Order: sequence, then structure tokens, then C-alpha cells
Amino acid sequence: MKIALLPFLLAASLHAQTPAPAAKPAPAPKRAPAIANVAYGTHERQVFDFYKAESAKPTPLLFFIHGGGWVAGDKSGVGELEACLKAGISVVSINYRYSWQAQLAGVMPPVQWPLEDAARALQFVRSKAGEWNIDKQRIGASGGSAGACSSLYLAFHDDMADPKSSDPIARESTRLWCAAVSGAQTSLDPKQLKEWTPNSRYGGHAFGFMDPNDRKTRDTRFAEFLEKRESVLKWIKMYSPYELVSKDDPPVYLFYSLAPAIGQEQKDPTHTANYGVKLQEHCQAIGSECELVYPSAPNVKHKSIAEFLIATLKK
Repeated sequence: MKIALLPFLLAASLHAQTPAPAAKPAPAPKRAPAIANVAYGTHERQVFDFYKAESAKPTPLLFFIHGGGWVAGDKSGVGELEACLKAGISVVSINYRYSWQAQLAGVMPPVQWPLEDAARALQFVRSKAGEWNIDKQRIGASGGSAGACSSLYLAFHDDMADPKSSDPIARESTRLWCAAVSGAQTSLDPKQLKEWTPNSRYGGHAFGFMDPNDRKTRDTRFAEFLEKRESVLKWIKMYSPYELVSKDDPPVYLFYSLAPAIGQEQKDPTHTANYGVKLQEHCQAIGSECELVYPSAPNVKHKSIAEFLIATLKK
């Protein structure tokens, strides 16, 4: 009986001596902003968070605009936050009204709300420059996807400041020092997009080609968008970044995760580097500075968005 129990007892002893696998460390808590939910308008979405870099002199600022196709997303996921703060660059991350909310309110084109909110938030931040120790000249915008498109809109648009306004915030500039973006939609013109990337599907919702009560319809009406392009062409000219480029624009940096193939269908047509190739060509023809980065891209000066932002805002 004792002999029969021996293997069992030996196995139990070995099992007792084997340490339990170490528990995975808890994820580090996200950095809390210095000031959260600063209201720059009256709508619940018109708020931003401010992260302050400690400095004896005014700091440059990263102005971050979240992605989500202008129909979703929020300000919590701030790209390049830690790198910028470490480099002495303060950060603002904004929320903005969605395009479907504008559509439900009868605003046309719906893209007006997210883009004009970005401009207004930027002006509001500039109005706080003295209080928050910000260098109001050295402000660079960044974001991914729709946030990237909004950033380029600000970078290329003429100054929207109204020096005669009775509102001191409206008198502030909307011009940027630079912009560095990821997966940007550089054009909202369906004719261009079809030529660049035959399976394009994005952009119609910016001009009302979407059911505002069903966000899943965002990319389902591209054919109609293309067919009715002439009816919204005046708005495309107003809001498409490609249409706004001029020689005096600040430098921009475009990052894409896949290599381009102009005129060919893309795995991810909404974030294809084809957008970047055509914008860079356009900028170069006009004389505006545009750096394009994708796998195996030529003439890369800055390997990442953070590297570009820090080098440009701090020089």
C-alpha cells in the first residue's frame, strides 16, 4: 500500500514546489490631463483636455484631433502624448461635434461642424496662451484618419481669424506651425479618389450621403456621391484639404502603414498611401513642403510623427 502511494505523493510534492505563473502586471494608468473637459463651446462635444509640459518659458503645443470618420471616437487616445511632454511640448486633445449630429440638425454640409469645431478649439487654446504658458505661434496639429484630414484642413486653410470681431476668441489665428498625421484622407473629391484608388468608398458622409441615424451607412453611398458630385462641388472646394494648398502653408508630414499603388485597388482604401502620393505631388508643384513616409519610401527625413513634431516645433 505504501509502495502504491509513493508515485502519487512524489507528484504531489513536485506540484507543490512548482511556483504559480506570475500574474501579468496591471496596465499603467493613463496620464491625467492638467485640466480636463475645457469647454470651448456650448455643445457637450465641444470640450478638450490640456496636458501641460513644465517649462520656465512658453512651450510649443501639440493640437491633437481624434479619428473615427467624424462619426465616432473621442479625445482619450492621444497620439505622441508622452514623447511630446518629455520634449517640453504641451498637448491639447479635442472632442468635436460629429457630422451625423450636424446632419440631424439640418446643417449642410455636415462636415462643417467637425472642421469648424477644430478651428474654434484652436482659437480658444490660443486665447489661453498666457495663462497656460504656451507659445501661440508654435502649434502643430496631429491626428489619424478623419483627425488627420481635419489637421490638414487647418494646415492649408487661410487664416480664419476675424480681427474685427467683438469676440476675442474669434480674433485669434487658426494658422499652424506644422501638421503631422497618420492615414490621412487628403481629398474629399470622389472623382479624384476614384482615379487614385478605384475601390474608394469614403467621403460621401461629409456632404450628407449617409443616414445620420445609422453610422454603418457611412461608406455605403460612394456611387451616389460620385454621381452627384457636381451638386456638392462648391463644398468640396471649401473643405477638401487638397483644394486648399498654397505656397505659404506650413510643412506637413504624412505617415501611412502600407506602400502606395496609384490606380490600383487597395486593401484599405480609406487610409491608403495613394492619398499621400497625390497630395505630395500637388504640394511640390505649388512649392509647399510635404514629407511622405510609408514602408520603403524615398527621401525620409523623420522616421516617425513624434520625431517630426519635436524637430519642427522645437527648432
